[in-house]
Amino acid sequence: MLKEFKEFAMRGSVVDMAVGIIIGGAFGTIIKSLVDDILMPPVGLLMGGVDFSNLFVTLKGEALPTLEAAREAGAVTMNLGLFINSAISFLIVAFALFLLIKGMNSLKREEEEAPAALPEPPRNEVLLEEIRDLLKKRK
Repeated sequence: MLKEFKEFAMRGSVVDMAVGIIIGGAFGTIIKSLVDDILMPPVGLLMGGVDFSNLFVTLKGEALPTLEAAREAGAVTMNLGLFINSAISFLIVAFALFLLIKGMNSLKREEEEAPAALPEPPRNEVLLEEIRDLLKKRK
């Protein structure tokens, strides 16, 4: 059973999938930072100084100015800003994957369109063609 598991775990597709998941996690961290630290501050500024990370509705408990203060006080909140940040992160990741797959598909099409080299004819056909050409010259 251990041998079977080792064969399964070391199969190329499993290792490739593991690498993809690890890189995807790192990519997700970069995208989260891009959205939270680069994109959302100017968007919030354009919308009148709204800090999306602190955009929330208090459902139960005291209404407090920041999400962190509301969490510390034990208030029940609906975190709209965090949802908006997550939705934008998802759209960026989805678009990046779309571009990546589109690029891979175009490379695959180029490979398919490239004409394959004709295989060499068998040696006996080459000899027969040479004999034919010699007979044509004799006439």
